[in-house]
Amino acid sequence: MPGHTYLDHAATTPMRVEAVAAMLPYLSEQFANPSGSHRFAREARKVVDDAREVIANVLGCAPGEVVFTGSGTEADNTAVRGTLARRPGAIAVCPAAEHHAVLECVHLTHGVVVATTTTGAVDLAALAAALDEAGETVGVVSVMTVNNEVGTVNDIAAVAALVRARAPRAVLHTDAVQAASWLDLRAITPHVDLLALSAHKFGGPKGVGVLVVRDGVRFEPLLVGGGQERERRSGTHNVAGIVAMAEALRLTDVERAGQLPRIGALRDALVDGIVAALPDVHETVPRAAKVVGSAHLCIEGIENEALLFLLDEAAVCASAASACAAGAMEPSHVLAAMGVPRSFAGGALRLTLGTTSTETDVARGIEVVVQSVRRLRRAS
Repeated sequence: MPGHTYLDHAATTPMRVEAVAAMLPYLSEQFANPSGSHRFAREARKVVDDAREVIANVLGCAPGEVVFTGSGTEADNTAVRGTLARRPGAIAVCPAAEHHAVLECVHLTHGVVVATTTTGAVDLAALAAALDEAGETVGVVSVMTVNNEVGTVNDIAAVAALVRARAPRAVLHTDAVQAASWLDLRAITPHVDLLALSAHKFGGPKGVGVLVVRDGVRFEPLLVGGGQERERRSGTHNVAGIVAMAEALRLTDVERAGQLPRIGALRDALVDGIVAALPDVHETVPRAAKVVGSAHLCIEGIENEALLFLLDEAAVCASAASACAAGAMEPSHVLAAMGVPRSFAGGALRLTLGTTSTETDVARGIEVVVQSVRRLRRAS
C-alpha cells in the first residue's frame, strides 16, 4: 500500500509474492475440480496432496493428519464443537483470553472459562482446578499457542502434561493461528490432538486454513455432503489457496530463524521510541513472554478509538484489539482477563510487525503515534 505504514500484521499479512505466483496457474489454466475422475482432476488432486505433504513437514505431523478448511475460525469451531458432538454431555474448557472463535464455542456449549495470568497466559492452577471439578465431563480443552491481541506465548507442553494427568479422556486443541511466523510448530504439534492455522497470518491468502487432526482423534464434521478430506470437511478444495498456503508456510519456516532477530529489534525500537517520548505509556506484556512481532501498549488519558482515527488519517495502519472485534470497538476481553484496569485498557494500542516491516515503518510509526497522543491529550 504505497504511502501507508502497515503495523497490523496480526490482523493479516501481505501475501508473499512467491505464494501469489504459486496460486495463479490454478486460478486460470489448471482449474479442474480435484474431486473429479478425469486426468485434469487427478492432476489437481495431486497438487493438493503435494501441498499437504509440504504443510505436514513444517508442522511435524503425517500428511493424512492435515485437513484443509476455509479459515482458522472454521478449524477452531470444528475442533471444539465437532469434538463435543461425539460426546453428549461433555463440556469444553478454555482460558478467558482465547480468540472469540474458541471462546464463543465454549460459551455456546455451556463450557467452563478459566482465569489467565496478568500476562495473558492460561493460569495453570485455575485450569487444573477446573479439570478436577469437571472430572469425566471434560470433552475438549482449548488453549491458544500465541495470543492474537497481546502476543503472549502459552507453554503448550505444560498445558498438555496437565490435561493428560487431570482429564485423560479430553481432546486437547490449540489455536496456533498467530504462531506460525514466530515458533517452530514441530515443537507444538506433538503435544496436542488438534491444531488450527490460517494462511493469511503468514503470507498466504485469505479464505484457507488447516486443522491438524492427530491419528485416532475423532469429531463430527461441521460441513457434510461431499465427503472430501476423508469425510472430515466436505466442500470443493480451494486448490489455488491450498497451493499458495503451502508455499507461504514453507518459506516462513525456512526464513523464520533469520527473521526473528531483525523483527525483534524493530519491535523493541518501536516500543522504546514511543515510551521514551510519552509519559504514562505501559507495555502490556513483558517482551520475554511474547512473540517478537507484537508491540502492545496501554496509553493513559486517551481513548483508542480517537487514536486509531488519527493514525488512519496519517496513513498508519494499527488496531486496538483483535481485527474480528475492532469494528465494534468493544472493550478488550483479553485485557479484562489479564486484570488491566479499564482506564488503561481504554487506551490500548496493538502494533504488530512482520517480514515486510522496515526501519522506516518503525520511525514513521513512532512519529505519528507520539504526535497523535499529544494532540489527544491537549484536547482533553
